[in-house]
Amino acid sequence: MRIAIAGASGLIGKALDRSLRTDGHEVVRLVRRIARAADEVEWDPERSYVNTAGLAGCDAVVNLAGAGVGDHRWTDAYKKTLRDSRILGNAALAEAVASLDVPPRVLLCGSAVGYYGDTGDRAIDESAPPGDGFLADLCVEWEEAARPAEEAGIRTVFARTGLVVAKEGGAWGKLFPLFRAGLGGRMGDGNQYWSFIALHDEVAALRHILDTGTLAGPVNLTGPAPVTNRAVTEAMGRVLHRPTLFTAPAPALRIVLGEFAGDVLASQRVLPRQLLESGFTFAFPGIDEAIGAASGSVTRG
Repeated sequence: MRIAIAGASGLIGKALDRSLRTDGHEVVRLVRRIARAADEVEWDPERSYVNTAGLAGCDAVVNLAGAGVGDHRWTDAYKKTLRDSRILGNAALAEAVASLDVPPRVLLCGSAVGYYGDTGDRAIDESAPPGDGFLADLCVEWEEAARPAEEAGIRTVFARTGLVVAKEGGAWGKLFPLFRAGLGGRMGDGNQYWSFIALHDEVAALRHILDTGTLAGPVNLTGPAPVTNRAVTEAMGRVLHRPTLFTAPAPALRIVLGEFAGDVLASQRVLPRQLLESGFTFAFPGIDEAIGAASGSVTRG
């Protein structure tokens, strides 16, 4: 297949690019500058520009672009950056693929379990409505921006990803150094659910979506067994053989992280019903396995 990826320089994008190329697929990367290589396509989401000629012949377009949610404090300016990097990008790509004489078979858009807001200890799947708060509102707008592709009859999928367990980047990438140094611990009371997924399974799930022609709309990319932050803390200590004596009290997190602390302390017990019903199998379904895979102490059997 010929597959275009926006956000190919990010944690998930790099891993997906590498996986596809390893298996002999042709990958083109969307770049925010003049294309310098045969496998690059220029785009500028802020100007709603995509070099559609570079998308010709693509079987699939994947959009994983977006500024990091936890990279900066949520000032009004950074909230705008978070919104624009997602909504403008999705809108530009959706309009671009809809305009092609021969459009791709699928537009796979990144999204997040933040769509559901704080769900407490209640298990939910893709049928749940959107929640409240900045991230939930952002995810709703993010997905709605792809409407031109849906209206053009292109199979459009929203990969609502949970916390990706990886040491190379993302939120979990910031946890590994702390826990390796013996400075890790629970956040708040530790009772909030974290819906996690191993990086290996994240990439495998994205490829499953591309290959499975029946999946459309929201698809939760989370492991089958969400666990509490307290359980995550214990697992990190167990797998990395480090003490987990420290805690980050809720008031301290609010001082350090500002508004984002509310989402760190929120509970999301999200289940991947669509993936499981479509026959997807997780290689690292448990939290110990996912952490072990990220740290290199566990390999796929």
